Amino acid sequence: MALRLAELHPETDWRYVCTPTGDELPDVLLHWAKLECLLGKPLEKVTHKLDLNQLIAEMNALPSWRMRWCTRMLKIETAIAWYAKNAPCVAYVGLRADEPERQGGIFGDSVEQRYPMREWGWGLADVQRYLAERGVMIPKRTDCARCPYQRLGDWWELWKEYPDYYASAEAQEAEVGHTFRSDGRDTWPADLKGLRLRFERGEVPRGVELNGDLFGKVEACRACSL
Repeated sequence: MALRLAELHPETDWRYVCTPTGDELPDVLLHWAKLECLLGKPLEKVTHKLDLNQLIAEMNALPSWRMRWCTRMLKIETAIAWYAKNAPCVAYVGLRADEPERQGGIFGDSVEQRYPMREWGWGLADVQRYLAERGVMIPKRTDCARCPYQRLGDWWELWKEYPDYYASAEAQEAEVGHTFRSDGRDTWPADLKGLRLRFERGEVPRGVELNGDLFGKVEACRACSL
């Protein structure tokens, strides 16, 4: 959306805003850097005063399916506060025409929201075609490294490809006394230490080969939908 808007209206002094949590994987940071080059402007990083790991330490609590405070504190409330300081303004939101069930943020009456991709009638195929034309490849994962909603195969890939991130999350579980994964979700251990021991024995979760990219082989978008 941002790339196309910049093409259509180069005279507009756009502001590009994202809400990092501080737990993004390296591929996401590289992706943002490439976008900044293509857009010719920096992305404004709108953040909470503490990142995800600092909040975990301060609250002595892990985000989980029971307590999804991470999205609320790091993204939703942070974005609301930013728009309150910059209102009145127009927020351009990247929701597609083929996902009518999704809604934009709640930023108050002084923030008008527009959905350019819906205005253009763009669905997923249009987005993929355009990104290919611009040479942009979305990272395989755009969520947090230790997102409690990720699949078992994602934890395996995190352990395999980013062992430092995995070790950090495992240490947090030991310190807080809870787990990112929920008990009974599957037959695998809920705790990351238990998972690691099985991974180290060569066990690979079923379905790892199905882990696609952001718009991959599963019907639901892999990114956080809030």
